[in-house]
Amino acid sequence: MDINKIQLLLRLKKRGAKFIEGSLSDHESLVHAVKQVDVVISALSSSYTSTVATQLQHKIIHAIKETGNVKRFIPAEFCIDLARMVHDLEPARSLNLRMMDVRKAIVNAKIPYTFVAANCFAGYFVPNLCQLGTFLPPKDKISIFGDGNAKAIYLDEDDIATYTIKTIDHPRTINKTLHLMPPKNTLTQNELVNTWEKLIGKKLEKLTISANSYLATMKSAHHLIQFGISHNHPIFYKGYLKSLELKEGDEKAMWLYPDVKYITVEEYFKRFADMRQRETWEVRGEVSKL
Repeated sequence: MDINKIQLLLRLKKRGAKFIEGSLSDHESLVHAVKQVDVVISALSSSYTSTVATQLQHKIIHAIKETGNVKRFIPAEFCIDLARMVHDLEPARSLNLRMMDVRKAIVNAKIPYTFVAANCFAGYFVPNLCQLGTFLPPKDKISIFGDGNAKAIYLDEDDIATYTIKTIDHPRTINKTLHLMPPKNTLTQNELVNTWEKLIGKKLEKLTISANSYLATMKSAHHLIQFGISHNHPIFYKGYLKSLELKEGDEKAMWLYPDVKYITVEEYFKRFADMRQRETWEVRGEVSKL
């Protein structure tokens, strides 16, 4: 366990969290832990390259089924709705299928559930303007995918956690998919870039990337970048999220929890705009010394 996780646990304990020990490698200890709770939220990281994460979730399902006391299980998805995300490219396609197997196992075990469709994590898409391989804003050039007009839905990770906690005992979300679709954060890539440019007072050079050129970069890319390309292709080139419509069995978080004040994309950007401004001041300060 790294130091950041230890500090997080200490902060949670200070705020009144009670820790129950259980190991995913020890079924009996896992069952013992599950027996002591009413709700299980899986925070396992989705694996881009292996079946480990989904195998571990099946272990949780087996423990929940054995105890029979859990009133709600929220599996580790927190992504675009798996049931309607059409992935025809690897490695995203295989991960999607493995995660769908987890859903099927939950339903077959008759475990009460809520699937949280959080769409696009802001940390992976917003500050870098949807560029892969970096988590910081580009300074001069930006790649625009296709015409840049495909909609995507972005959420701050803390807001995803807030909506998840709110849904754990809500009767309307039992055995349903909860969609997180904040209207102010449903933007095209062009709108995302324009918002950033207004904040920094500078226009970026825009390079249009065709679908063929985008896919061609997969051949020599790192496997994490390959996953990102195969995952993002249906969003930015096929417009998956632009045509997303809710169906029976879906609930929209913004309808159920209008009291939540989510972080908008512009507010998220301001963190990085302020950082960029401080960097500018520091450079000017060094120049003035010369």
